[in-house]
Amino acid sequence: MKKYFSEHIENSGLVIFRILLGLLIASESFGAIILGWVDTIFINSKFSFNFIGFDFLQILHGEKMYVYFSMMGILGILIAIGLFYRFSMILFTIMWAGVYLAQKESYNNHYYFLVLVGVIMCFLPANGKLSLDSKFFPKTQSTTLPRWMPFLLIFQISILYFYAAVAKIYPDWLDGTFSRILLNGITQHQFLLDIFNQKWFLLLYAYAGILFDLFIIPALFWKRTRVLAIIASFAFHISNSITLKIGIFPFLALSFIVLIVDPKTFQFIFKKSETPKIYPFKSNLYVWFFVPFFILQLLFPLRHFVIKGDVLFTEEGHRLSWRMMLRERIGELKIKVVDPKTELSRYYDYESELTSTQIKTLKHSPDLIWQYCQRIKKQYKEPVAIYVESRVSINRRPFVTLIDENVDMTKAQFNYFQHNDWILLQKLD
Repeated sequence: MKKYFSEHIENSGLVIFRILLGLLIASESFGAIILGWVDTIFINSKFSFNFIGFDFLQILHGEKMYVYFSMMGILGILIAIGLFYRFSMILFTIMWAGVYLAQKESYNNHYYFLVLVGVIMCFLPANGKLSLDSKFFPKTQSTTLPRWMPFLLIFQISILYFYAAVAKIYPDWLDGTFSRILLNGITQHQFLLDIFNQKWFLLLYAYAGILFDLFIIPALFWKRTRVLAIIASFAFHISNSITLKIGIFPFLALSFIVLIVDPKTFQFIFKKSETPKIYPFKSNLYVWFFVPFFILQLLFPLRHFVIKGDVLFTEEGHRLSWRMMLRERIGELKIKVVDPKTELSRYYDYESELTSTQIKTLKHSPDLIWQYCQRIKKQYKEPVAIYVESRVSINRRPFVTLIDENVDMTKAQFNYFQHNDWILLQKLD
């Protein structure tokens, strides 16, 4: 095994992946401006719901975000053409991590995945050829690299697929309940609706999703199933792109195929080199960084198993866990502010200062509700008590109470890794 991963292979797959990644980064960044995502999240709102503990990222707000996203788009182009690659990759990863941590109202798993891919790519010599760096700076030239280097990326997406499959193993997915909700939300065409509401089709869709997530990477590696796996990948991801509107993730996932197929497949793109140029590296640096990096990646998605309650209801341990397209949450929310001295109370008009996207997400997200209550608290010169009346419906079940109405949210604490007692432990029938 050690000999297999230490073997030097052509770096063509990684080089092509770099080009595809750079183009997708540019598309994501410029597209966020053109399609109005930047307006919705950072311009039209008074503030964004950053990850708890990252309040300093409120600086990433306002019209300067047009410049910010434009810079990331330019960095994507530099990555694609391989100019100042290492600098561009590091800077983009830092900037994109800032965007990811600065807002939760428009959460998408590929935002997090792109951060992780960026971190890994910062360490990989993806500019060894077919890059301006290799032309202008001969020391960066290389035609081979150890097999384990591109495997770092493959391992990362394997983690994503595996935990996405594990997350689907719950009753509403296995019996087709959520598949019905998902499929009925993507079309109004009666012919398709008639098919989508057939029990056999819902079960086929549900179990095909689990099987795809579990076996697509092994199937891509095995030569006998590779062609079929590539066809299945394109069918799966392109259909998701069209129906679910999930940004660049389908195309980013497809880009990983170039890392798995034989690098010799791409020989027609590159000039034949008589003398292989081996990329020099210090293995200790990679070991000390990537061993703990991947240990965390393996542990993070498991944390909800050791937190009390059903993550489907409490949301505790949901983020950073590859729990993708699993449930529909609809919330109802009232926030009551009480003056302890006079005992006078009033309902806070949160809808007047939030965008429609923020309102929708706030109503069903415990962590956002907690954050927002802390924000309201700061608006008053004198101490106040804040109570919430919050109910949520999961996958169109009857509404049930989400947060203890007797808890003063100004005194409630938030914990990322343990159950927060102000979130009720409801059983979903």
